[in-house]
Amino acid sequence: MPTDITVNGRTYLWMDRPLVVVCVDGSQFEYITAAVAAGAAPFLGRLLAGAGTYFTADCVMPSFTNPNNLSIVTGVPPSVHGICGNYFFDPERGEEVMMNDPRHLRAGTILAAFSDAGAKVAVITAKDKLRKLLGHRMKGICFSSEKADQVSLAENGIENVLERVSMPVPSVYSAALSEFVFVAGVKLMERERPDLMYLSTTDYVQHKAAPGTPAANDFYAMMDRNLNRLDELGATIVLTADHGMNAKHGSDGRPNVIYLQDTLDAWLGKNQARVILPITDPYVVHHGALGSFALVYLPASEAQRSVAERIAALPGIQTVLGRAEAAARFELPPDRIGDLVVVSTLDTVIGTSRERHDLSGLDVPLRSHGGTSEQKVPLLVNRRLSEQPAPRRWRNFDAFDLGLNLATRPS
Repeated sequence: MPTDITVNGRTYLWMDRPLVVVCVDGSQFEYITAAVAAGAAPFLGRLLAGAGTYFTADCVMPSFTNPNNLSIVTGVPPSVHGICGNYFFDPERGEEVMMNDPRHLRAGTILAAFSDAGAKVAVITAKDKLRKLLGHRMKGICFSSEKADQVSLAENGIENVLERVSMPVPSVYSAALSEFVFVAGVKLMERERPDLMYLSTTDYVQHKAAPGTPAANDFYAMMDRNLNRLDELGATIVLTADHGMNAKHGSDGRPNVIYLQDTLDAWLGKNQARVILPITDPYVVHHGALGSFALVYLPASEAQRSVAERIAALPGIQTVLGRAEAAARFELPPDRIGDLVVVSTLDTVIGTSRERHDLSGLDVPLRSHGGTSEQKVPLLVNRRLSEQPAPRRWRNFDAFDLGLNLATRPS
């Protein structure tokens, strides 16, 4: 087997034992520490107490699912791999589209590179929207909880998943969708024993429940049991998150929303500007497509600075940047973002037009993400480090570097 693999300018040592990288959607350290304090997560508690190594890391911006999962599996920011949202305005086609098609990906993945070199690789994701991106050009097992009843050997590299996992296909709006990912991962490690496995969950629970609540602690207890089993099976485990999660509502429980399309229509005239919300995906019931990051496309004749200044003066707006500055600061591909990038404050979200957001599914006060307020995420490994690394800004896309290059190797 090769001794190392180079992907997107970063070199990774060949694994000496199975490596499992876990992306816990919508997690931040407070969820883990609260569950540990409540006695719900003893395995994670042992890692925090010294059996493992942990850091606070930054996720990439915008703090949404697709950009961060792809950063983790490529080891680079969106400026390199090209996936800068769940949803974007495609200038080549002149239309707003989901960013789920591998044609939007501009860099190869660590998963594909290791599979090409002969490693046994497996990917399990909660929602099917990520499957084709994560599995792009990868040989091995790749399927989603959402469509676990539709897997085939030809398409997914595995069959009879429901029988193996002994769980029915979960609702896409349930904690069970993520539980299926963990249980399936354990079953694969027990039987197929992949060299490299990537597990990606959904943030349904985190959208509904704050850290330390019974629902959140129950979820992390489930996760803890399965992580402990993977540890017992001898795997190196690196756990991180795609983004954090914060309350985005007032004391009355109502969402704090800036309907930016309505605002720009009032200022500039109907549909003169276009607001794109990169949080948008097929699963909006639990967040109503409301997040803390938006793109604005302006008419060519419109003075960007004056519009930017007016947006920046709105209550609840944190940052407004032009295209070049936003691309540089947030490591984004300039050709895939708007004339302006708008970020709201910790407790505020951005919408398009009021009439376009169905909030009837919000049965609890809104929790969401997308801004710099949700950038801090955990990065932990169930091993000591072979040597103390130099001080650095840790990123969630350092996960494979941590697991393959820095974790202690047995003598």
